[in-house]
Formats: sequence, structure tokens, C-alpha cells
Amino acid sequence: MKFKFTKMHGLGNDFVVIDCVNQSPSLSSEQLHLLADRHFGVGCDQILLIESAEGDADFRYRIFNADGGEVEQCGNGVRCFVRYVHDRRMTKKNEIRVETLGGLIIPRLETNGEVTVNMGAPKFEPQEIPFITGKRALTYPLNIDDRQVEISAVSMGNPHAVQLVADVNHAPVLTEGALIERHPRFPQWVNAGYMQVMDRGHIRLRVYERGTGETLACGTGACAAVVTGIKLGLLESTVRVSFRGGDLVVRWGGGNEPVWMTGPAVAVFDGEIDL
Repeated sequence: MKFKFTKMHGLGNDFVVIDCVNQSPSLSSEQLHLLADRHFGVGCDQILLIESAEGDADFRYRIFNADGGEVEQCGNGVRCFVRYVHDRRMTKKNEIRVETLGGLIIPRLETNGEVTVNMGAPKFEPQEIPFITGKRALTYPLNIDDRQVEISAVSMGNPHAVQLVADVNHAPVLTEGALIERHPRFPQWVNAGYMQVMDRGHIRLRVYERGTGETLACGTGACAAVVTGIKLGLLESTVRVSFRGGDLVVRWGGGNEPVWMTGPAVAVFDGEIDL
């Protein structure tokens, strides 16, 4: 099975993007895992499949983590998706309606080439995340091996556990993050975020992504962290989020208002592979 692909990234969070509108590869989870492998495949954090919409949207796109598992949402991925369909002249619209497993999203290509995404309203009810707990709260204690950490739980179309740290450079992302990712209180696993508040308009963030490991940036993780910081009274409504791969800007007006995320997306190279 031979098909074309494009390698892209958003702040170093990298993707293999496959046009499934004009070609029809049928990929198993094992083949997706191989494609994402940095030694034996192309190499990426996630794989994005662009498909024709099933409803009245412009497109449908599906997201698969490096382990081959499908997930609901990806903020950096949707920005790459928008740049891809514009660069390939698959649409002339600057604002696009897109079906995802996590629901409908409406990203917009800005005049400067960056992409703004309406990520929808955050969800805090434990059953909607999903997160197993007695009742909803701002923060929850979570037992990790022989110690306890304090997390906030929120869904941005996918589940996130966010905790405050004094210095993100020394946060136990690689060790503790893997334990939080598969914690039994998160039945669908979870993205583990570590947030350092620099001031009321700026945070630094690292995220251990579900099914992938730590990435250089995470769009939904940025939204989840900013929402958490606002709910805790630590942040203003517009926040610059600094990752190891670069910066995003996230805005949230509170309540049932949608979260808006703005950032870049870059095409790296085109290729063709025979699996």
C-alpha cells in the first residue's frame, strides 16, 4: 500500500498528515504505530487523517497517537490541518468547520499565517472528563505510588490533569507523568500537564501526552492549563503559554465561553511511503 504524506509541526509537536480525500489508504493501528516510529518509520507524535465530512462540516479529521490509538482532539494538529488544506487548495475558506471525534471545531487562518482555533468550552464535570471522584472540585488529591499530588481535572475535548509546579524545568514529567497518564481514576487515560506561573499573563508548560509521551508543545494542554489557572485566580483572560518548542496565545472569558488558541503551523517536507 503506497500513499503520499506531509510532515508538519506546530511548535515542534510533529505530525504525519495524510490526505484521505484524494487517496484511500487503509491503515491498521500497527501500521500507524510503525509510521510514527522515529527509527523504522517517518516519525511523529501524532498522525492526522484528513477525510470528507460526514455531516454539514467542510472536513473531518482524525487523530492517532504514536501508539496507534485514536484520540479526540489535538490543538497543534488542527492548526497544521488548516495550513495543509489551504496550502493544497482543498478550500478557499479562511474559517473552516471541522468534524473531530471530540466534536465540531471552527479554526480560522489569520492574515499573518498563524491559525486561531475555537476549541470549545472546557468541561469540568468529572463524568464528562472522565475522572472518578466523589464530587466536582477545583483541585483533587491524586495518589501516585507512595505520595500524593494535587491536580485539576478538565476536558478540552480530551482529558487533562494539570498541576502547579515551582520550576517546570525540574518537574517530574517523564517519571510521574507516565504514572498519571494511566492512573485508574482516569478510565480513558489522561494528558498530564505541569504548569509554572510566571505572571498573570504568562505561564511555562510541559505536557506528558496520552499515548505519546512528552511532546515539545501541546495545544489542548495549553488550553487546559490556562483554564485551570484562571479558575484558580492566578491568570488573566489572555495568556502566553511557553513550551520548549515555542509559544501559543490562549484566551478564555470564563463560564461557558469557548477557549481560543492562536499559534503557528509549519510544513516540513512531502513524501511517499509503501507500507
